[in-house]
Formats: sequence, structure tokens, C-alpha cells
Amino acid sequence: MKRLLLIIALLFTVLPVRADHIRVRLFSANTISTLNVSFDLGSYNLYGDDGTLIEDMVGEGRSVLIRAEKGGLHVSVNDDDYGLFKKVRLEATDTACILCINPDGCKQRTYEGDLEVTKTSGNKLLLVGDVEFETYIAGVVQSEIYGQQSDIFRIQAIISRTWALRNLGKHTADGYNFCDGVHCQAYFNRCIRPDIMLGVIKSSGETLVDSTGALIETPFHSNSGGQTANSEDVWRSALPYLRSVEDTFSLNMRQSDWVKTISIDRWLNYFAKTHKLNTSDSTVRDSLLHFSQPVRQARLFGVPLTRVRLDWQLKSTFFSVTVDSATNNVILTGHGYGHGVGLSQEGAIRMVSLGYSYDSILRHYYTGAVLHHDPSVGDRYVENYSAQLARIIEEDSRRSTQTRSKKDDWLGRLFRIRDREEREEIYIEEEQDNEQDWQYEW
Repeated sequence: MKRLLLIIALLFTVLPVRADHIRVRLFSANTISTLNVSFDLGSYNLYGDDGTLIEDMVGEGRSVLIRAEKGGLHVSVNDDDYGLFKKVRLEATDTACILCINPDGCKQRTYEGDLEVTKTSGNKLLLVGDVEFETYIAGVVQSEIYGQQSDIFRIQAIISRTWALRNLGKHTADGYNFCDGVHCQAYFNRCIRPDIMLGVIKSSGETLVDSTGALIETPFHSNSGGQTANSEDVWRSALPYLRSVEDTFSLNMRQSDWVKTISIDRWLNYFAKTHKLNTSDSTVRDSLLHFSQPVRQARLFGVPLTRVRLDWQLKSTFFSVTVDSATNNVILTGHGYGHGVGLSQEGAIRMVSLGYSYDSILRHYYTGAVLHHDPSVGDRYVENYSAQLARIIEEDSRRSTQTRSKKDDWLGRLFRIRDREEREEIYIEEEQDNEQDWQYEW
């Protein structure tokens, strides 16, 4: 039985729509037939069909091997062979538990929460993580954006939380809420950085809504190239909060400019064969070879630029075309990276560095949207754990050259702080390195 209330549940009693746990398909882009699971922190109970306990308290030093076979999932723990099951589930025995997932042919990932494994057709494994909602959001933020300042992560947390709550049923028919790829939101690891979690905690209870109080769509992209796009220029619907805005903050960043060279013949043949344009007509030919976008446009001589971007694998639709007669090539000079709708991540990073407030940045990219703060979220918890994480971040900066052990993981340290508070003990920072409770607690 768990010794304490879940940390994240205490932090986030959240939001216009409530979601305590969600199910996320992991390694959704990979084909997996064999899986090895090991453990970084805490222990797990291993269950088979109908909740049958296979082995309890599986933790550090143990590994679970799951292999898809014709008759089901073959399960073994170290040298103990347990046979075949239709479904396998690893359930965390406490809050601060971390498992390492090692599928065949894939790079290892670590996650918090529970793991469920079933078999699909063709003897392949389907991995679904059962995780606390805000833990998921923190992992998404780490996967989706770079930076150092907490407001960057706060902004990403708000738009990722809003999207997730609005789209909870996206994969209901598949038996989970989201996948871990860009089809939903990237979720490639647990949050390992306390500064990212600090930004997520500060955003507790915050979402974006429209004038009626409904959650909005919150698309984002890497870089707008200097101007965002209208939603109807990329997708079908014209949404009042997804309007094209000037975005000088995205200029001169990592992804603000690009160039692609294509032969004139290939470029013209593409429009002739794929889009049935008469490229022998001088007007059509001139338009295709000397296309300019001082401001964003949706079409090139009637052809949707979204289609051109897809077919040529361009970084964005925001480009101009010139001819290099010496090489008989066209030069596509482009700006930005991504679909261009909604928030430009690199623009937001620049705005944070210039001192803009996180809420004004959101209003810049989502026209007329309202930042909603759920009044049920307790400020005391947010302030408390923000302070504790800030303390951990400061401590890490002082110990940057020291060798760390697994007990130094921020989740475990925050857990021990919470555990002492439940026992009504006093947190004395300078004495923590002398405490030995982690040895027998873990």
C-alpha cells in the first residue's frame, strides 16, 4: 500500500476537464517483438491475465523479459520462467518509481507510472504507459522544447495541457488516450530535469480558453520564419484565435532560415505532372520560377503550398523561388520550420529572454485567447513544491562536478521531502546527505 498521496495529484487537482491518469502508447513508431524492462527507482508488482500476481516487489537488479510468441506473451524475470500470458502489467508500488524500457532495436527510455503490454497481430508488442496526467505533461514539455528559463517550460506546459485535455478521446477506440509521436504530442522520456518540472508546476491549473470558456486548439511549431499562418491556410477551419501575426521574435534563431536547390526541369515537371499545370505557358512558367512571399501566402499559382511542402519535404511553406541560370536550378529560400500555425517555440524562447511575461506571449500567438486558472488548484501546494524544486536546482548547480547516484534523481529527492512532511519532520538541507532513510525505504 502506498505510504503517501501521489505527489502530482497533490500538486494538480486540475482543470476545466479533469484527468488524473492517462494511457499513452509508447514506442508507437516502432515494431517491437521483444522487450526488456529494468528498474531505476522503487519496485513494481508484475501481473498477468485477470490481475494474477506473477511476482511482487520487482526492482533494481531484476529485469523482466517479455517476448511475443504465437500463443501469447512469454514472460521471465531474470532466470525465472513464468510462461505465456495474454496481457502483462507492471504496477508501481509507490510514487517515486522509475522503469527502464528496452525494446529490441530501440534506444532505451525511462518512464514513471505503470506499464501494460499486450500482443497485436503478427506477434508484435503493444506498449501502453499508465501515467499521472501532469507527469505526462512534464515528459511532453521535455520532449517538445529546448531552453533554460522556467517560463519557456511554463508556456509549453500550458499549451500541451490544453491540447491534451481537449483531445483526451483521440485514441479511445485503440484503448489509450494518446500515442507518443507528433501525431499527438512527443513523449519520449520521463522528465529528468527539475527546472522543466518547475515550469510545469508553476503552470498548475492553467489552460487556454476562448470567449465562451471552451478549451482551444493550441498548435505549435518550431519557428514561424517571421510570420505565423492562418489556420485555414494549413487546415480547413478558420479559427478566430489562430490568426496570422507578425513574429519578428522568430528571426535569427536556430530554425529561422533554410535553402533548398532543385533542378528547373524537376521543379517544372512536378507541377506539370502532379498538378496538371501548363508549364509551357510563359505566365505559368514565370510564376513558378519567380515566386515571392514577402508575406505568407497559401498557394503557388493555385497549388496549395501545404502540398508542395509535403511532396518536396520542405521545412515550411514560407519560401520564395529564384533561378540560378548558371546551374539551371531553382533556389528555394525559406523561412521557419513547421506548419506555422499558433505558437512559434523559438519565437517564445526569444520573447522570454527579452522579458515578456508568459501570458503576454500566449496572447501574442493565440489571438483573443484567455488564460484560465482553475481556482480549485491549491496555491499552497504550488508554492511549496516550487520552492522545493528551486532548492533542488540550486543544490544541483553547487554539485555539478560531483558523481551522482540514483537517489539523487529529483523525483526521489522530492518524494523524500514529501515523506518527511507527512511524518511532520523538519527539512534541514545541510543534514540531508547524512540521512540514511533512503537505504531502507528503497
